[in-house]
Amino acid sequence: MTELLKERNEIKEEDKWDLSSLFADDGEWEKAFPEVDAAVEKASSFRGRLSNAASIHEFLDAETELNRRLSDLFAYASMRRDEDTRRPEAQSMYSRVYAKYIKASSDTAFGNPEILSLPEERLREITDDPEMADYRYTMVCLLREKAHTLTASEEKLLSGFGEVFAAPRETAESLQNADLIFDSVKDGEGRDTEVTGSNYILLQSSSDRVLRQNSFRSFYRGYRQHINTFASAYTGAVKAATAEASARHYGSSREMFMARENIPTEVYDNLIASVRRHMPLMYRYASLRKKILGVDELHYYDLYAPLSTGGSRRYTYDEAKQMVLDAVAPLGREYVDAVRGGLGSRWIDVYPNRGKRGGAYSGGTYDSNPYILLNFTGTLDSVSTIAHEMGHSMQTWLSNKKQPPQYAEYTIFVAEVASTCNENLLIEQLLEKCIDPEEKLSLLNQYLEGFKGTVYRQTMFAEFEKEAHAMAERGEALNASALNELYGGLVRDYFGPDLVMDDEVACEWARIPHFYSPFYVYKYATSYSAAVAVSEAVLNEGTPAVERYLDFLSMGGSRDPLDELKGAGVDLSTPDPIDRALEKFGRVLDEAERLVSDMKL
Repeated sequence: MTELLKERNEIKEEDKWDLSSLFADDGEWEKAFPEVDAAVEKASSFRGRLSNAASIHEFLDAETELNRRLSDLFAYASMRRDEDTRRPEAQSMYSRVYAKYIKASSDTAFGNPEILSLPEERLREITDDPEMADYRYTMVCLLREKAHTLTASEEKLLSGFGEVFAAPRETAESLQNADLIFDSVKDGEGRDTEVTGSNYILLQSSSDRVLRQNSFRSFYRGYRQHINTFASAYTGAVKAATAEASARHYGSSREMFMARENIPTEVYDNLIASVRRHMPLMYRYASLRKKILGVDELHYYDLYAPLSTGGSRRYTYDEAKQMVLDAVAPLGREYVDAVRGGLGSRWIDVYPNRGKRGGAYSGGTYDSNPYILLNFTGTLDSVSTIAHEMGHSMQTWLSNKKQPPQYAEYTIFVAEVASTCNENLLIEQLLEKCIDPEEKLSLLNQYLEGFKGTVYRQTMFAEFEKEAHAMAERGEALNASALNELYGGLVRDYFGPDLVMDDEVACEWARIPHFYSPFYVYKYATSYSAAVAVSEAVLNEGTPAVERYLDFLSMGGSRDPLDELKGAGVDLSTPDPIDRALEKFGRVLDEAERLVSDMKL
C-alpha cells in the first residue's frame, strides 16, 4: 500500500527549508515587491546616455542591482509556490513577480542595443578602459552579440513578446500537470494502482512486470489522446525559436542558443558523432538487461526495471546525509564542511507533501544561501539526488563567495558537472565498500543507468531537437505524425535490435519538458562526460585535481564555459572527453557482465 502524503503543516519544521535568508515571511516579500520599481526606474534612466565608459559602468551597476532584487523576489515566490502548488496566494505571488520581471526586461531592453550601436572601434576602447575593469568580460561578451543585436525599439518589441513566446511551454505544462488524466491499472496481483505523471517513473522501476506494462500502456494512452495538442504546442515553441534566430541573423536556432554561451556547434556535432560511434556498448547493455530479466522480448517498459534485489534497501534521511558526506570526502575539508553546514542549516525541503512540486532542484540567489527541493523516499536514487543537488548548491555557494554579483551565476553548460561529479563519487565510494554480489550488481546498474539516461538518452533528445528545428527551418510540417516518426527512428537507433518497438514509444517526445528550452539537453551529456573526467582525476590524482576542480567551481560565469572546463582539465572542444566517458561506460559494463556470469544469472 502507498503511504498517504502528509499535508504541509504536518511536516516537521526541521525538514522544511528556511527561506528567511531571502525574506522573513510573505509580508516582508510584499513590502519589497513595489520597491523594485525604483530600481527599474534607475536603470531605465540611462536611456540615451550610454556613450562612454563612465555611463555604461553606472548602467551595468544599476542593472546588476535590479537583477539581484528581482532574483530575490522571484526565487522566494517560486519556492513558496513549489511548497504547495494548490495555494492561490503563492500562485499569485509567482504570477505577479513574473509579470514584473517581463516588464523590467522590457523597460531595460534598450541597454545592450544602445551600447552596441556605438562603432566597434569605440566599443573596444571602452572595453579596454580601466574604468570598465569590473565589467570587461561583460563587454567582451557584448561585442560578440553586435551582429545579432537589433535596434533599441526592436529589442523592446521582442522583449515584450516574452510571455507570448512562453505560451507553448505553459500550454504543455498545463496539459501535463492539470488536465492529463491516466486510467488506473492492475498490478501483478490484481490490485488497482493509480497512474500519475509524478509516479510514472517509480512504476516503471517496479519489479512487477505486469504493473510496468499496464502503467506504460495507460500513461502513453493518455498522451496519444492529446498528441495533436502537444504537437501544436511544441511546434509553437520551435517556430518562436526559429523566428527569433532569423530576426537576429543567425544561421539557425541551434546556432543562436549555443552562441549565448559561446559554444561552437561543433561541440554538439562531436557529441552526437561520439555517441553514435559507441552505440554497440548500449546494445550490449540492452542485451544484458534482457538476459538478467529473463524475458523473451525486451520492451521499453523493461528499461528501468531493477536488475537485482540489492537495490531495494531503504535509507533514513540521516543515513543518506552521512553517505553524501562520505562520498564527497575526497574533495577536501572546505567542501565537506560546507556540505555539512548546508545539511544542518535547513537549506533543504526534504519530504513530499500534498501539493508539493515533484522532482528536485537547487535554487537560491546571490543574497541567500542555496536551497534544495527534494522529495526524499529513502531509495538509493533519493540519496543520489541529495548528492546531485548538493553539487549544484556547492557550485552556487563557492561562486557567490568568490565572484562579484555580475559574474556569480554560472552557465547551464557547466552546471551539471558539479552535480554529476558528486553522483559518481557516491557510486564509486559505495562500490569500494560493497561485498554483496546482489548489491554490487545494483550499484553497477545504477552507474550504467547514469550513462544510459544522461549520455545516450540526452544525446538522443539532442538529435531529436536538432532535426525538429531543422525541419521547421526547411519549411517542413511539424505535425504529430512527423514528430512521432522522427522520435521512433531515433529510439530504434539508440537502443538497438534487442528492443521491441512498442507503438507508444514514438510519442514519448511529448512528455519531455526540456524540449521547451531549446538546445538545453545536450548539456547534460557533455556535463556528464566532463564529470566522469573530473571524478576520475579526483580519485586518481588527489590534491592537484581537487584544487583545479574547486577553482572551477568558484569561477561562476566569469569566463567562457569551455575555458572554465579547460581549467578543470577537460577540453570539450574535442570529442576526447565524450570518448573517454563512454570508454568508462564500457569498463563498468565489462564488470557487470563478469559479475552476472559469476552469479550465473
